[in-house]
Amino acid sequence: MVRSPRDSLSSFKKMRFADLRGAPSSANKFSMALTQFSLSPITQMSRCVVSWGLRVSIARKHATGSSCIDMSTSIHIPDQLMIPDQLMSARNISIAVISPDEQRRNDATIALGECQNGPIREFISYPPNLNDVSNMLGNNFDIILIDLDSDPEYALDLVQNINSQGLATAIVYSAMADPDLLVRCMRAGAREYLMTPFDKVEMAEALVRASALRSAVRPAKKTNGRLLVFLSAKGGSGATTLACNYAVSLAQESRQKTLLIDLNLPLGDAAISLGIKAQYSIVSAFQNSSRLDAHFLSGLLVQHRSGLFVLAAPSELAPTFVSSDVIDKLLEVACQDFDYVVVDAGSRLDLQRKHLFNESATVYLVTQVGIPELRNSHRLIAQLSAEGSPKLEIIINRFDPYNQEIDEAHITKALNRPVTWKIPNNYAAVRKMQNTATPLTEEDSQISRAIQRISRSVCGKPDIPEKKKKFSFFG
Repeated sequence: MVRSPRDSLSSFKKMRFADLRGAPSSANKFSMALTQFSLSPITQMSRCVVSWGLRVSIARKHATGSSCIDMSTSIHIPDQLMIPDQLMSARNISIAVISPDEQRRNDATIALGECQNGPIREFISYPPNLNDVSNMLGNNFDIILIDLDSDPEYALDLVQNINSQGLATAIVYSAMADPDLLVRCMRAGAREYLMTPFDKVEMAEALVRASALRSAVRPAKKTNGRLLVFLSAKGGSGATTLACNYAVSLAQESRQKTLLIDLNLPLGDAAISLGIKAQYSIVSAFQNSSRLDAHFLSGLLVQHRSGLFVLAAPSELAPTFVSSDVIDKLLEVACQDFDYVVVDAGSRLDLQRKHLFNESATVYLVTQVGIPELRNSHRLIAQLSAEGSPKLEIIINRFDPYNQEIDEAHITKALNRPVTWKIPNNYAAVRKMQNTATPLTEEDSQISRAIQRISRSVCGKPDIPEKKKKFSFFG
């Protein structure tokens, strides 16, 4: 008996992954269900969204006298499957697209942009190491859309990793109509299986379902992240260089979500120092403070290869006056979503009365061994040592232990307190970092070890022992 399209659709929808989990014939069941569609002598059948734990959308095309399946055919969507426009645009969700293939990545991004208004971030490769997935993606995304076809085996491992850590809702997409692959995606934890080319309605429905699921299961962050502020006693003291390299080291040492905010307006250059190009800047956050939340902020960030996230200063001259309420909100949102928030405040002494310098923060006052720097440091220490002020740590940058004019005893006396950290002078290494955008921590040196000691102290790791100098008759 030839079954009607409605009967075939009904029986197909009744298949659930509970039926597929145990039986060796699961792929056969899937193939049989597909075969039912070709029994009806019609020219074209509409797309069906299967009601499974993992949903798969199939476009069917049937030529008379043939039972071939075309998974990428343009089809007509029945009115009962259409979703309202307001449903497609109501969700402001954050999405990551991971695909080494530029064309497939662009196709996915364009399709997503037609369905929702939230930020979309593209990753041009799979994470090089599955151990870095959490550091790379964090909890910044509601949905992660993963290209299967570039490397199906690694993509499945990635889906399983994302699912096991609860980082986001994983959706996969492919041009392959492979039942075995579909079942493996289900078992890895993918929630949707989309076929290419993408369909706007199918994509929108998948996003609504996945977003609803993510909202239900996404864990809340238990405590606010730590706020770590680099303040320069005088321009040119090297606060930006230290803040950038410290932030990279902290992200690597802690393996937790770390954000660097360049608040050194109007000419912050943290992004240049790290060799990254930012599409958006901190000014976008200031101008949209009423919309500022974790999702909006994530769309403004750019990620360094170390895993560090950066909110860059603008490439153009920016206004230096920003209301304290706006800065407070930015820092509050950042600390809610990140474990560590590093701020390059430059020599912005006008920021001292803001949230940036409350008692929950740690301020690294960066200075050098010179009369003007020590004088400014002394005054800042007095102001930052009042009740309700942040924890204060003094960093002497470009420290030379053989300085005969101002030794360590003189420095302690000038500051009325001992120095917390000393960064050795290494002009060649710093200049190389500035010219090549290579973090100092990528090479073993005295200056990189000094920066690592500071970052390790924050995340509770033991100190790095000093390397013993090798004996030599030539010193």
